[in-house]
Amino acid sequence: MHPHPKPRYWRSCLIALCCTLAACSQETPPEPPAPLVELVRVGAFDLEERIESTGELRAVERATIAAEIGGRVTEVLRDESDAVEADEVLLRIDPEKRELELANARAQLSEATASVNEARREQRRIAQLHERGATSEALLDAANTTLESARSRLRAVEAQLGVAERALRDAEVRAPFAGLIARRTVSRGEFVTPGHSLYELVAMDPVEVQFHLPERDSGRVALGQPVAVRVAPQPERVFEARVSMVSPTIDARTRTLRVEARLPNPAGELRPGLFALVDLGVARRSGIVMVPEQSVMQRALGPMVFMVDDDGRVEKREVETGEHRPGAVEIRSGIEAGEWVVASGQARLVDGLVVRTQRRDEPFAPAHLAAAGTPEPASP
Repeated sequence: MHPHPKPRYWRSCLIALCCTLAACSQETPPEPPAPLVELVRVGAFDLEERIESTGELRAVERATIAAEIGGRVTEVLRDESDAVEADEVLLRIDPEKRELELANARAQLSEATASVNEARREQRRIAQLHERGATSEALLDAANTTLESARSRLRAVEAQLGVAERALRDAEVRAPFAGLIARRTVSRGEFVTPGHSLYELVAMDPVEVQFHLPERDSGRVALGQPVAVRVAPQPERVFEARVSMVSPTIDARTRTLRVEARLPNPAGELRPGLFALVDLGVARRSGIVMVPEQSVMQRALGPMVFMVDDDGRVEKREVETGEHRPGAVEIRSGIEAGEWVVASGQARLVDGLVVRTQRRDEPFAPAHLAAAGTPEPASP
């Protein structure tokens, strides 16, 4: 029989085993590889934009015709939707009464004229007597006063005659311009007072379309610029207009520019109030920096992209975006053409992280955009 090992031996074996396990546990695990990202070189392109808006057709001239005298409406000659010519009589407000007032004013004028002539003859007679010393100074002053009073009375009657003549003219309510009667607000036999609404008249040729442009397009519109207009009743037809008014100020509340364009409407096909689609054509901008759509990350502080410096470290850069096109986004500030941006693999990137890079051979070039020039390559 073999003797049992001594306790000291087993103790030594146990110590050696513990030391081996401790040494193994202190080994450093291998570091994971740096994330791999794909870089693309930023390009510059020529960008074409259609300047479009929506608006409303409006009458160039629109008026509410009101009574200028009081009286009873005796004749209504035109009704709603009637076409009228400029200066055409629309209705009459008791012209017979105005004729009587005019006749009375003329009679008063004749009487006042006769009084002036009589006072003038009397003043001359007394003046001649005064020159010969046959009458007093007081009588001459009284004759002069009587003559002046008669003249004042004549001027007052002449003014009254003018008012009566004007009232007779105003008894016939006329159209201030050619157009269509949009509304009639009075009936025959109704008593009206000065200022009472009678008709609403709109001019149908030409008409104008009023629309608004965003602030960024405010420099792309000018007087006389052609405008294509479409309306819902004739969606396939294009009506040609020209810009007739550009507001000198930007609306501070909406940040838009008010514009009006005038278009002929000889057949009356375009009615004020219609909704209109407005197209000012194509505007071209050159040297526009574009990046892949997936490169732009939206954060709380705004849009941003990831760049990679010469040491392979990630740099977060805030940018200002502009137009969005299929697969591409305009960058107005923050990066320049020729720089490299992360196109994929940026989901877990943070500022300062070291990464491995893989570059695309060709600069970013969306198929629908024309390159403005090939930027010089920059080191990632």
